[in-house]
Amino acid sequence: MGNSSSSSLPALQTAASCETAKFMGTWFVIAVKPTIFEKTSSNAVEKYSLKKGESFDIDIDFQFNTKEPISSKTKSLPQKGYIEGENKADSSQWKVSPFWPIKAPYLILEVDEEYAHAVIGYPSRNYCWIMSRKPVMAEATYAKLTKQLVEKHQYNLDGLRKVPQVWTNEEREKRGLTQEEIPDALLQD
Repeated sequence: MGNSSSSSLPALQTAASCETAKFMGTWFVIAVKPTIFEKTSSNAVEKYSLKKGESFDIDIDFQFNTKEPISSKTKSLPQKGYIEGENKADSSQWKVSPFWPIKAPYLILEVDEEYAHAVIGYPSRNYCWIMSRKPVMAEATYAKLTKQLVEKHQYNLDGLRKVPQVWTNEEREKRGLTQEEIPDALLQD
């Protein structure tokens, strides 16, 4: 069944460079081949913060609405990130732990020069995340990233879903997001 098994596919190639400090901050999940937690999610936002002096490298605050944007329950799934490799300042290979003892691969497949969008993969290709610094993404950028997933990374995109991103000023404030992260022009009435 296509990509249900990674045994017949080559290992995923991660981005040649990913400066950890530049990757930190807020990311909006634009599309996802979802885990069990994300099958109906909306307004999915991940915030990354570097940690020093901890047993892990990155604090990940993942929040989303369970169904419809704004009106459905907000859920939080805090995670810990572990940077792999010798150069933790520039690595596209991480592990992420939603809870002990699980440490799942978190492979940064694509990140643009401005760190405005990124694609995260999983070795089996059962999951992926297309993320942006804003809750909207130009269709041309989205098309380019999905094409890279298929052609470069050999993903089958069956099951890929766009994550609704619908924001009001009240929801933006409730989640602790700023006008820079969600400009007023992107808010619904």
